[in-house]
Amino acid sequence: MRQCRKVEANKVTLIGTMGNLILAIIKSLAGVFGNSAAMIADAINSITDLFTDLVTLFTIHISSRPKDSNHKYGHGKVETLTTALMGGLIFLVGLGVLYTAGIGIFNQFAGNGIETPGLIALWVALFSIAIKEILYRYTVFTGRKINSKVVMANAWNHRSDALASIGVALGIGGAIFLGPQWVILDPLAAIVVSFFIIRVAVLLIWESLLELIETSLSPDIENEILHLAASVEGVYDPHALRTRRVGNDIAVDLHICVNPLLSIEEAHKISEAVEKFICMKYGQETHVSIHTEPLKKSDRL
Repeated sequence: MRQCRKVEANKVTLIGTMGNLILAIIKSLAGVFGNSAAMIADAINSITDLFTDLVTLFTIHISSRPKDSNHKYGHGKVETLTTALMGGLIFLVGLGVLYTAGIGIFNQFAGNGIETPGLIALWVALFSIAIKEILYRYTVFTGRKINSKVVMANAWNHRSDALASIGVALGIGGAIFLGPQWVILDPLAAIVVSFFIIRVAVLLIWESLLELIETSLSPDIENEILHLAASVEGVYDPHALRTRRVGNDIAVDLHICVNPLLSIEEAHKISEAVEKFICMKYGQETHVSIHTEPLKKSDRL
């Protein structure tokens, strides 16, 4: 199961890497020869994506390792940590785009002027939108299929790039077709794009940090787990529930009460049934710990 997941994740990431490599080269050339600050900023964004792809491949390799004596809960936290780091990198890219665009606007108002972008920059921006949206849809489909946070983070990176290229295309197109007085639309578009990029980054960082600080699962999921345990025959008063995420998996610690007249073997079978039900619902890699207690006389039916 883990090996199949690793193969799927590697495949989608390698395809994204090739796409980013091609786009980085084309955007760089179009930005330079098309005199577009927005396109150059977009090219820097694509170059950064190449790095995040390499980090993703490394993370997939590590996180897919089986449990060992030093990592009894597996290596899932590596994926969470890398997602947070990728979010930080996307955030820095957004700030870089914002800074570059701000310099361009300052130069325009300072009288230094901005050159009108060439049509090649516009065509490359439109091409980038199409490629990045295709990569996003393919990557998010695979990420949901294999339940991988880092692949999903990479998918949203593709979507942020598509949004960036939309802004770039609008800015370049406006600067070209509306005349010299509107050439400032090129860096203005880059500023709008930077906020889209920063927003995606903040969401990725926030969700990863919540997991790293051992935040419990949502109340709805915890209530579902309690109801699931209570549905097992012989289980009374499931309580003291503790939950958390371990990468793509979850960990569940739960106390249940059973009839004290049962044998140890019978009580153990009941706790095994609870564990089986939880794993059937949330995946076979779910970490489940059941503590069995005798039902108090006052609580017996």
